[in-house]
Amino acid sequence: MDLKGKVAIVTGASRGVGAAIAVALAEAGAAVACAARSTESAPQRTEGTLERTVARIEAVGGRGLAVPTNLADRDAVTAMVETTAAHFGGVDILVNNAAVTFVGDLDQPIHRHDLTFAVNYWAPLVAILAARPHMARRGGGAILNVSSLAAMMPIPDNLAYGTSKIALEHLTMDAARQLHPERIAVNCFRIDTSVASEGFIANTPGADRSDWEPCEVAAEGVIWMLRQPLSYTGRREGMVSLRAREGIMPSRAAQPSRRPPPPTQLFDGLYEAPPSLYREPY
Repeated sequence: MDLKGKVAIVTGASRGVGAAIAVALAEAGAAVACAARSTESAPQRTEGTLERTVARIEAVGGRGLAVPTNLADRDAVTAMVETTAAHFGGVDILVNNAAVTFVGDLDQPIHRHDLTFAVNYWAPLVAILAARPHMARRGGGAILNVSSLAAMMPIPDNLAYGTSKIALEHLTMDAARQLHPERIAVNCFRIDTSVASEGFIANTPGADRSDWEPCEVAAEGVIWMLRQPLSYTGRREGMVSLRAREGIMPSRAAQPSRRPPPPTQLFDGLYEAPPSLYREPY
């Protein structure tokens, strides 16, 4: 896909990987609607706002739109898509990047499980349903869901987050099958190495981050996937294996990684590894 002139929506775009993806899309020539809760008038605890991301987009000569959205509200998610289509004339690309996580397993309060699934699974599903007719009218499009290593292995204190992400990956596969006849590709980008997003930094006080990648490295992988032809659909790509296979996303970490070698790839980006190999929530 040639991204120039396309219209994209990126959720969780006020900071971190979402903001980096939004800026990278703008650099590639797309108009970008940035969706999240955090604004200058209603900032969240973690650094970053939609207005700052839009300013970064405009600084590289792009067109950006701040769309304040509570992604836990399904009606607000639908409105996010409709606002984008009305402003830019349509929708070609949807990046479901936003996610929340809370520490806890079986003892976690049910309302936190509900909120995790509301943002991490239901919001992407509702956004896909809302964007589908807009993409079909424009001859097709691309949807990319951002997942995590936590989908593939039980990381302690990440029950709701991990299960919401594997649900998102299952959604990816089913949506890819159903939307392919409408020329809409649906893929999944799994972050399975440490990326220094503001949220991850806030959740890991005191961690050594010298081998963490900046968010722009992950964004490069997302842009690569969005550029692929329609036949490239239903893929679940781990960041580690995609980097090795395609020679993209060169490391920008301050120091070489001291982690163990990545687990053996089995198929379609899935990994098998002992639970003790990683402890960080992704």
